[in-house]
Amino acid sequence: MGRPAPANVFEALGDPVRRAILQLVAGGERSAGALVEEIREYTPISQPAVSQHLKVLRKAGLVRVRSEANRRFYALEPDGPAAAREWLAELVDPLAGFAQPLDALATEVARGKRERRGKSTGAATDRTDRTA
Repeated sequence: MGRPAPANVFEALGDPVRRAILQLVAGGERSAGALVEEIREYTPISQPAVSQHLKVLRKAGLVRVRSEANRRFYALEPDGPAAAREWLAELVDPLAGFAQPLDALATEVARGKRERRGKSTGAATDRTDRTA
C-alpha cells in the first residue's frame, strides 16, 4: 500500500468519532462489534455508521483489518501516524531533512582541508630536503 498521504490522515482525524476509534485500536486489536459497543458508550451511533468510519480510517492508512471467519478485527496501522508525525516535524524543523547531507558535506570539507595542509607541509619538507 505504501506510506499514507498526510492529507488523508489528517482528513480522517478531523472527525471526533474516528479519533475515538483510533484511540481504541491503538490500545490493541478490537473486533468491529467491540468497537461499536465501546463507541456507543460515548455517543449514540449505529453499527453502519461505525463501519463507515472504519472504512475511512482504513483508506487513510490509519487502521488495518484482519478477517477471521465472519468477524473483522481492527488494529492500528503504525505507518499512518508516522506519516502525520513526519509531516508535522517538517513544520517545526523544515531543514531537518538536510541535516545528514550537510553533515556529510562538512566531513568532506574537513577532509579536503586536512589533505591541503598535508600537501603544503609535505611540499615544505621536500624543499628543505633539496636545499640541504
